[in-house]
Amino acid sequence: MNRRNFIIPLKSKESGQDFSSIDLAQSGLAPYSETWNNVLLTHLLKRNMFGAKKTDTDYFQSKTMSQIVNELINTVNTPPLPPINNYNSSVNDPDVQAGSTWVNAPISSSGTIRANRRYSLQSWWLGLQINQSRSIEEKMVLFWHNHFVTESPNIDPKYLYIYNTTLRKYALGNFKSMVKAITLDPAMLIYLNGNKNVAGAPNENYARELQELFTMGKGPNSLYTESDVQAAAKVLTGFDVDATTSSYIFRSTKHDATNKQFSAFYNNTVITGRTGASGEQELDDFLNMLFNQQELSLFICRKIYRFFIYYIIDDNVEANVIAPLAQIFRNNNYEIKPVLQALFSSEHFFDANNIGCMIKSPIDYLVGMQREFNVVFPDQTLNYVENYYFWRIMCLAGIDMSQELGNPPNVAGWPAYYQVPEFHELWINSNTLPRRNIFSDVLISKGYTKNSIKFVIDPIAFVDMLSNPYDPNQLIIDSLAILYMIDISLESKDYLKIQILMTGQITDGYWTTAWTNYKSNPTDATYKNIVLTRLQALFKYLMDISEYQLS
Repeated sequence: MNRRNFIIPLKSKESGQDFSSIDLAQSGLAPYSETWNNVLLTHLLKRNMFGAKKTDTDYFQSKTMSQIVNELINTVNTPPLPPINNYNSSVNDPDVQAGSTWVNAPISSSGTIRANRRYSLQSWWLGLQINQSRSIEEKMVLFWHNHFVTESPNIDPKYLYIYNTTLRKYALGNFKSMVKAITLDPAMLIYLNGNKNVAGAPNENYARELQELFTMGKGPNSLYTESDVQAAAKVLTGFDVDATTSSYIFRSTKHDATNKQFSAFYNNTVITGRTGASGEQELDDFLNMLFNQQELSLFICRKIYRFFIYYIIDDNVEANVIAPLAQIFRNNNYEIKPVLQALFSSEHFFDANNIGCMIKSPIDYLVGMQREFNVVFPDQTLNYVENYYFWRIMCLAGIDMSQELGNPPNVAGWPAYYQVPEFHELWINSNTLPRRNIFSDVLISKGYTKNSIKFVIDPIAFVDMLSNPYDPNQLIIDSLAILYMIDISLESKDYLKIQILMTGQITDGYWTTAWTNYKSNPTDATYKNIVLTRLQALFKYLMDISEYQLS
């Protein structure tokens, strides 16, 4: 099914914006200049962040589209504190005290301790997504993780942490510099056998994936050859992991110093072999050759498009969006920000056809839920055990929904980002959709508890921050504006109000009286229970239907 058949009609009743005069198929990178409204603001925030909290939309309310895009892309974040030994207090880590970081500790030979540190890393990462700043950074880190894939079970958590910091360092920087850094990253060297690539016995794994998945892609115009893979593998010989420094090391005695001949696709380039320490410089020669190919910029821009906009790239999108984005990428020496700036400021990004058309990934679904409902987590310093426990619950829920943070199923990433023709429709099936509903049902009702601290959606606190919670009509309108990107009919809103929120009562005063009684007597258990159970029923219903799965 084409999910775009499921989105808002051309004229949005909520926004009042008329899309009927826009040629959706032809829209391109011209800067968006039509009426700016809350629907478009929320669309921009949900695509750049994990969910759009009311405090986020309130913060950006008085800013122009250009100012918002600039801030989302250019916000400078302080490097986060590293993960700590805290996931499972029953496991004794002899090298790390409880509450202290393990990233500088010696590599452990214990499978249990390594697994615990890996779980800690996953939980920490998810916590960063929940507590993200008003920036695209966390979304970009996940994007690049799905692009430069490593799978975690066979790599020491220390190297996985270094890999995560590498993604963060370059997420919004220079792509060419990023490719070099990833090539030399200890986790990647181990994952794709770069540390086993030596003269006389070249290992082609990384050389192949660098071209096929990381730079050129597998499209009809990406015409590198098998001999190019073999030559690239020889260029990359000699790199290893230094366990003492937890970084790469170049071993010149294991480097193939012969000349490397490449095909016509690479303009018959010959990379001159180098000896001794200068052999490492062949990597720069190789990257210069790769980045002289226009197909590289097109491939990366297509991946950005599919992650942030939509999975179908037809001829019009290729000509009007991808090609000019790729030109911007090349003109700016492969800096990432100018590409994002142009894309998120464009007519195309704000096309009605591109709003509410993407199925949320499990991570987007889980993290966005916590952020949009403003779920309160305990103090991270005083209650780190509870925090990591709750974050771990979400990581496990992500696994149940087919997205394990930090561990895609293969080197190509999660199939929903590349598998033709379904793409992101793969996120929803008869197994994963019920698991989404089960998770949201638990979180809006009893939640999860650790050491008498509860991880739960508080619907009363959520509604209390809306513009007029006394009015059931406005309550529903305001809630939908935060939780949905697709407008629903007036009949559906009436059903939500009368049958779900007001249990069949047809007079608005029923809810107004119930809310007034609670606000006047917030400690009265009876009054509180009335509004709590009604709101729980409302939000359970809203999260269980299909519109909530779209962003």
